[in-house]
Amino acid sequence: MKKYFITGLLIWVPLAITAWVLASIVRTMDQSLLLLPSAIRPETLLGFYIPGIGVILTLLVVILTGLITANIIGQRLVRFWEGVLSRIPVVKSVYYSVKQVSDTLFSSTGEAFRKALLVQYPRQGCWTIAFLTGQPGGDVASHLHGDFVSVYMPTTPNPTSGFFLMLPRADVIELDMSVDEALKYIISMGVVAPPLRNPLGRAQNQ
Repeated sequence: MKKYFITGLLIWVPLAITAWVLASIVRTMDQSLLLLPSAIRPETLLGFYIPGIGVILTLLVVILTGLITANIIGQRLVRFWEGVLSRIPVVKSVYYSVKQVSDTLFSSTGEAFRKALLVQYPRQGCWTIAFLTGQPGGDVASHLHGDFVSVYMPTTPNPTSGFFLMLPRADVIELDMSVDEALKYIISMGVVAPPLRNPLGRAQNQ
């Protein structure tokens, strides 16, 4: 009986967590419907709530924003808007901090979160997985002698929290695995191990 119970849990727990995460995302994106006048909201026109319509609206707004800002006029509007925000003390600090992080993460030419590393933490001889985020800059770099890298070390099983470390490049090992594979390894607490790769870079079954 215990064996069957555990087997059932292994089937239902991942499905339940996946459904909960997706439902949370849909509910959050459905909040975009609040931007519409109440008279033309779907639940007003149809008489009942349909989950997921806000997702479509959100995607359309994001795509439309990208189309508008891809031309010269759109870029001028963005610069004007950023100029307005730069004159608001508190908003300026928050906006530009978030913008720098998002530009770094989503830039196709940046290195942030594109390399998985093996580092020793919290002491010598203990190893964990971290992600390369760049190199130390500003006044911090002037106090570090040698070649250092900035890394983000996520916690298990919640990778959205973690630690920011600056380590000598010689003390980190670059792993031959994708960021997705490394995240699965971290979230699963080491249960879902990434596949081995042959010299040509193809995954091998363990």
